[in-house]
Amino acid sequence: MPATPPDDPRPWSIFLIFLRLGLTSFGGPVAHLGYFRQEFVSRRRWLSEAAYAELIAIAQFMPGAASSKVGMAIGLSQAGYRGALAACLGFTLPSALLLMAFALGLAGQGDALASGALHGLKIVAAAIVAQAVWGMARSLCPDTPRRVLMLGAAAVALLVPGAVGQLAAILGAGLVGVVVLDTKAQTQAEALPVAISRRAGALWLVLFALLMVGLPLLAHVADSPLLSLFEVFYRTGALVFGGGHVMLPLLQAELVPDGWLSNDLFLAGYGATQAVPGPLFTFAAFLGTAIAGVLGGLLCLVAIFAPSFLLLVGVLPFWVRLRTRAHLQAALAGVNAGVVGLLLATLYQPVGTSAVGSLLDLVLVLLALVMLMAGKLPPWLVVVTGALIGWLVL
Repeated sequence: MPATPPDDPRPWSIFLIFLRLGLTSFGGPVAHLGYFRQEFVSRRRWLSEAAYAELIAIAQFMPGAASSKVGMAIGLSQAGYRGALAACLGFTLPSALLLMAFALGLAGQGDALASGALHGLKIVAAAIVAQAVWGMARSLCPDTPRRVLMLGAAAVALLVPGAVGQLAAILGAGLVGVVVLDTKAQTQAEALPVAISRRAGALWLVLFALLMVGLPLLAHVADSPLLSLFEVFYRTGALVFGGGHVMLPLLQAELVPDGWLSNDLFLAGYGATQAVPGPLFTFAAFLGTAIAGVLGGLLCLVAIFAPSFLLLVGVLPFWVRLRTRAHLQAALAGVNAGVVGLLLATLYQPVGTSAVGSLLDLVLVLLALVMLMAGKLPPWLVVVTGALIGWLVL
């Protein structure tokens, strides 16, 4: 059991701790988990090493924002639902506000920035997606069956464009994973310091399912643009396995073809998201603001994080039993391979085809990739450099 924390884990204290982390946590979800471990396991001793590892396993098991789910679970363990909300707000607000300000700035600039800096951001986005595909393929597709699943999912996504093909790729990869993948579920799990009854967990899961089914129907009947936006981002948050990069193809297929915003603006915002600390899911704040102003940004932000919270508090009471189901682990392994394929397809279309229109573009993408992978430069620095080169040269 974790030692009694020396500080007072009230919601306000939790908010301030996570606000500091939200202001300083660069590097993506893996780096965020390292910051959390240093803060809450090593320094504050709110959790044991084993309990923290179990929270990471839970976050990887479910769709949604991985590092944010771990942060919510830490807040939940210390101060209940209010602690979870405080942790999520503190960690999310810094990057969300920065991206909303960036979206409003682009709206004010019009096309003045689009000809140069925006193209530079698109080039950086292509390099970042390529880096994500490489890293995720190495960790999530370590053997031949999962590599085949990855390529099959990419083929499905390219042959059947849009959300239907993407959903078919993910579900198909999960079903094939159950049949062909050999995985072993853990037989024991660490007892977690989270007091949620099974009845409460079941109610949260029912609410998650009702929203998943009811929001599309309600959006269709109400014919409200804001409600339609909320539905798109909620559904995306409920389907993203494998990290924040995977929301890129899901959101692109929903927003760009239907004319919510241009592909150039979409990719520029995605590139800018790499330059801010905190979770990648705050990309939703940029998109919502670019489409419907500040209200749209806040609405999309709530929508994309809501499934993470509902699934987390719903699954926690049943986690020990789920850990012993090998078929679920196999399905998850298949889904993870499928989402890598989905991201691979997106790297080609629309990210690559949109960003690379000349030999110079290709050279700049490769240069950005070298800066990220060989030079180990922080993403924010690569983003700023790409935007500056685009503004000066392109």
